Amino acid sequence: MPLPARLLFLTALTMVAFAGNSILNRLALADGEIGPANFAVLRVVSGAAVLLMLVALRAKKERAPSPIDPKSVLALATYLLGFSYAYVTLPTGIGALILFGGVQVTMFAGALVKRETITRARWFGAALAFGGVVLLLAPIGGEGSAPNLGGALLMGAAAIGWGIYSLIGRTATDPLRQTQTNFLWAVPLVAIVALTFADSTAITTTGIVLAVASGAITSGLGYALWYTVLPKLETITAAVAQLTVPALAMVGGMVMLGEPLTLRFVMASVLIAGGVVVASRRKKLAQRDRAD
Repeated sequence: MPLPARLLFLTALTMVAFAGNSILNRLALADGEIGPANFAVLRVVSGAAVLLMLVALRAKKERAPSPIDPKSVLALATYLLGFSYAYVTLPTGIGALILFGGVQVTMFAGALVKRETITRARWFGAALAFGGVVLLLAPIGGEGSAPNLGGALLMGAAAIGWGIYSLIGRTATDPLRQTQTNFLWAVPLVAIVALTFADSTAITTTGIVLAVASGAITSGLGYALWYTVLPKLETITAAVAQLTVPALAMVGGMVMLGEPLTLRFVMASVLIAGGVVVASRRKKLAQRDRAD
C-alpha cells in the first residue's frame, strides 16, 4: 500500500537533507576549507544548539526530560565521526552509496535480531544489495576503481552507527526531544575523539558556514524529522527510502564538485536499489513464498 502523501513528502524531504550532508561535508573537505575533526565538532554543536532552541520554543508544553539512551548517543557519535573522516578520501556519491548500502544491511540484521519474518524475497534482496556494495569495493582496475580502503572502512563504521540509530529511532515517542538529547550527549564524545585525532587544516569562514549548515539544517532539523517519520515506516521501507540518497548525493557532487559518473557506481547503485526494492515487496512475495 502506498505511503500517505504527507508522509511521503516528509520522507522525501528527509532524504534531501541526508544527501545535503554528504554534499556539504565533501565540499568543505575537498576544497580544504576545514578538517574532518573540526567539521564534526561544529556539526554536532550547531545541531545541538538548533535542537535546544526548538525545544525551548515549545516550553509551555514541556514534558519530562527525555532519558539518555547510551546506545543512541554512541551510535550517533560513531556515525558523525566516521562520516566526517571518510569524506577526506571518498567522492560524494561513492561515500553515500557505501553509507546507505551498509545501513540497509544493518537494518536487515536488526530485523533478524528482532525475529521479524524473513521471506525468501527479503533474503534475495539483501543478497543483491550486499553484492552491490562488494562490486563497489572490489579491487578492479580502470575507470571507477575501488575507493580508498581506509575511507570505505570509516564509512562502513558510520553506516553501522546510523543503521543502529535508525532502528532505535523507530520507537521514538518524542522525536524532537530525543534527538536533542542524543545530540547534546554526542557533543563530548565527538569533541574527545576530534581532540585526540586533531588535524592541522586551517579553518576558513566558508568551512565554518558549511559545517554549521550541515549541523543546524541537514542534521539537526533533518534528523528530528527522520525520528518523526520513522515510527510510521516499516524497517525495510525505511531502508528503501534511504537508498535514494546516493543518487541525490551523486548529482550534487557532479554539479558542485565536478565528480565523474562511473559505470561501476551505476552498476552498484542498480544492484543495491534493486535488492532493497525486491526486499521491500514483503507482503505480496510472502504470500507467494507460502504458496510454493
